[in-house]
Amino acid sequence: MDAFFASVEVLDRPELAGRPVIVGGSGARGVVASCNYEARAFGVRSAMPSVRARHLCPGAVFVHGRYDRYAEVSAELLGILSSFTPLVEPIGLDEAFLDVTGVPRSRGTAEQVAQEARSAVRARLSLACSIGVARSKLLAKLASRAAKPTATLAGPRPGRGVVLIAPDHELAFLHPLPVEALWGVGPSTARRLHGVGVRTVGQLAALPQAALVRLLGRSHGAHLAALARGHDPSPVVPERPTKSIGHEQTFARDVHDVADLRRRAGSIAAVVAAHLRKNRLAGRTVTLKIRFADFSTVTRSHTLPVALDTGPALAAVAEELVGTAAPTLGVRLVGISVSGLQRGAPSRQLAFDLAAGPGAEPSVVGSAIRLQDSWRDVAAAVDAVRERFGREALGTADQLGTRGVHVPDRRESPWGPADPSAGEPP
Repeated sequence: MDAFFASVEVLDRPELAGRPVIVGGSGARGVVASCNYEARAFGVRSAMPSVRARHLCPGAVFVHGRYDRYAEVSAELLGILSSFTPLVEPIGLDEAFLDVTGVPRSRGTAEQVAQEARSAVRARLSLACSIGVARSKLLAKLASRAAKPTATLAGPRPGRGVVLIAPDHELAFLHPLPVEALWGVGPSTARRLHGVGVRTVGQLAALPQAALVRLLGRSHGAHLAALARGHDPSPVVPERPTKSIGHEQTFARDVHDVADLRRRAGSIAAVVAAHLRKNRLAGRTVTLKIRFADFSTVTRSHTLPVALDTGPALAAVAEELVGTAAPTLGVRLVGISVSGLQRGAPSRQLAFDLAAGPGAEPSVVGSAIRLQDSWRDVAAAVDAVRERFGREALGTADQLGTRGVHVPDRRESPWGPADPSAGEPP
């Protein structure tokens, strides 16, 4: 999809058409999630700090973002794409791979199918997309980028919409591209490759694989050597099992107090727990992520003998993990994720006192198991009330503010805090 989040905002608010629109956290610690081509003409890009984006494009309209709305449009998009082939592999909300080798020939060539799909998306969603057609997922992805519009100060210049990479043209298309175009070439790998004079995919392909393995390691080196030669055998996988569910929050101000940090971790754990139950999942491994004021990041994990899906149980583990990281530098971000997932409600288990000895405090494992068992029915009742009357019909005491109950959503502020002066959600 072309500038998906920003395009949805313009679709819902036509008065924004033609203006530079930036979706993301508008506060001092926010980042850009998406921007339209009018904003890109000023140098604004996704993942850029919002402060920098505002400096480059002072006239931009900042929109904090509505993840639920984007997910709703994304579901419609997948419905359209699935009408062409059942082999659709979603990648995030705004893109997908389609395997059309089995599409009846009566629908035409793969390029014609792509044109038809693009027209269907435009007709039903009033949004634009760009499609790449090739024998492999890597080349199709790169071709879709080549099909995109171009941002100019005079306004977006339309792209080709659909770009086909024929088999006999694959290397001619691939080799002039910068090495950063390949999957697996991030800033660190790029610096290593630049250090040996490799800046294009063609130069990478010319490098002996043995030299690449020595430079990057056996697995990574062999993987990039294959991609540089156009070999990407990865299939389109329609359904991928969820491996983890998490949520993170960037704070408007650094947190230095351990007690405050534990309280915030407990609130984040409640958000994760609600999403687990919504998807009928529970997990055994709880991972805490802490980013300090100097941007250094640490993670801590704990695996339990039973799966958890209630806020208090997850909070007990998360708060214990917080105690292992001293926030003396100040903490700017906390994230909690749960992995080791299992489908369905976790089974009940007797909670044994796993404390070290008489008079000792109950262990985090014992506390989490007891809380899981005692809060299961409460969590189910809360979920039922919110399902019927809305998410903010019922909340905990710390979710009550001057405007009533505010229950954070897992995707409410994924791009950082908003600018309070803008009157946006916290």
